[in-house]
Amino acid sequence: MSSTDSSVPPSLSKADYERISHFRYRLRRFLRISEELCKDQGLTLLQYQLLLHVKGFPGRDWASIGELAERLQAQHHGVVALIDRCEKLALVERMPGRNDRRVVEVHLRPKGEEILAGIATLHQDELHLLLGEFALAD
Repeated sequence: MSSTDSSVPPSLSKADYERISHFRYRLRRFLRISEELCKDQGLTLLQYQLLLHVKGFPGRDWASIGELAERLQAQHHGVVALIDRCEKLALVERMPGRNDRRVVEVHLRPKGEEILAGIATLHQDELHLLLGEFALAD
């Protein structure tokens, strides 16, 4: 291979590896803290993320199953099973699409709203630390 071959990845410096390592460490720390906060509230991390993505979907307070699968980076059938579990806990409910009956809208129920607000509030300190640290890295 020649040095101009585009299939050869560029060399990374020690500082590049340190930056990637530090990012992964801080991200994993945030996720571990998130897991603990969710567990303390009786939810799994995936259940919390589902609630968060329903409430946080841009422009509306609901999301379709396909949109949630994309946000969770999960298979459609796995998200359906997760929604089933959350429905049994009275956290979410499914509704037929307003504009397209083939679309299933997932909405938060009052219990889901309450639990989500509590957990999201508890995330704020660690989230601000993480965001602040990486805003300074640029």
